[in-house]
Amino acid sequence: MSTASPTGAPVPGQLTFVAPRRAKPARHLADLTMAERRAAVAELGEKPFRADQLSRHYFEKLNGDPELMTDLPAAAREKFATALFPRLLTSVREMTTDGGTTRKTLWRLFDGALVESVLMRYTDRTTMCVSSQAGCGMNCPFCATGQAGLTRNMTTAEIVEQVVAGARALGAGEVPGGPGRVGNVVFMGMGEPLANYRAVIGAVRRMVEPVPHGLGISARGVTVSTVGLVPAIGKLADEGLPVTLALSLHAPDDELRDTLVPINTRWKVAEVLEAAWGYAAKTGRRVSIEYALIKDINDQEWRADLLGRLIRNRLVHVNLIPLNPTPGSKWTASRPEDERAFVRRLEFHGVPVTVRDTRGREIDGACGQLAAAE
Repeated sequence: MSTASPTGAPVPGQLTFVAPRRAKPARHLADLTMAERRAAVAELGEKPFRADQLSRHYFEKLNGDPELMTDLPAAAREKFATALFPRLLTSVREMTTDGGTTRKTLWRLFDGALVESVLMRYTDRTTMCVSSQAGCGMNCPFCATGQAGLTRNMTTAEIVEQVVAGARALGAGEVPGGPGRVGNVVFMGMGEPLANYRAVIGAVRRMVEPVPHGLGISARGVTVSTVGLVPAIGKLADEGLPVTLALSLHAPDDELRDTLVPINTRWKVAEVLEAAWGYAAKTGRRVSIEYALIKDINDQEWRADLLGRLIRNRLVHVNLIPLNPTPGSKWTASRPEDERAFVRRLEFHGVPVTVRDTRGREIDGACGQLAAAE
């Protein structure tokens, strides 16, 4: 648990693992497995096959309004609307950049909590960046979300609804480039996904299961990020879901990482990397090491060398992220020459590395900028 400052923000270095107790939203179809949907439909006095119809409408046709499901009896539609399709997300504001191909949405949840998601359309793919918590309890000092503290966990359906909303916008041609589909989902929005483990795993399963059970997105197109909750990484490896694990490392040495990523005071760099290698061995999936480059803080060549020695000859890829500005932050992105030197040192060690595209920075929609401010 953590201690809060008089302003409500977390005290520096403090962690919140258990979300505050709050009312939960009503049950939604997307919260349930197919077997649970059939049972829920039967409880309403309807034939279980109606669950398959409802699932096809929602996961294939992206229709969440039973009144528009005209192949269902009118009386049944009203029951289903009340029992299985509550309003979970209400759009408060949308902001766009990159000619409309990057779109950030601020959502209000049923209890007034605010979260954000970002849709990013590229020439060859569309990625949804989703939130898994309202706020975050990991308290990383360079991240706007972490500085706000943790409001509550999101449910499986609240997470899935972000993807469905993005898919609807694409299907309706609202995003430049013509109708399309969401092919990639990254759990890199607000929150620490593995601190909301059960709901996140449920959401991943809804995303990757074939229609009508789920959205039919390839598991290889789903990335689950974590700051390094070691026991949960082990659980994820046992789920049988070949998703990509993204480890937010940000420093290769414990002294600095204790400050930049406070979870490091619980599980050190060596323990976190060992868990990541275990994940790679069990799933056969390459681990992505996320590393925000911060001017004069973690961008020294000697740290690149240390990182290179720690991860070379592993099933790994380094994703360097030029630090995105957040209000009041004393830190900024590395100098271009220091960024290039960092890349060169990693390449010297044979480590695959790329510098992430900073899509959405202009609308505070890039990595570390999501603050859900009205």
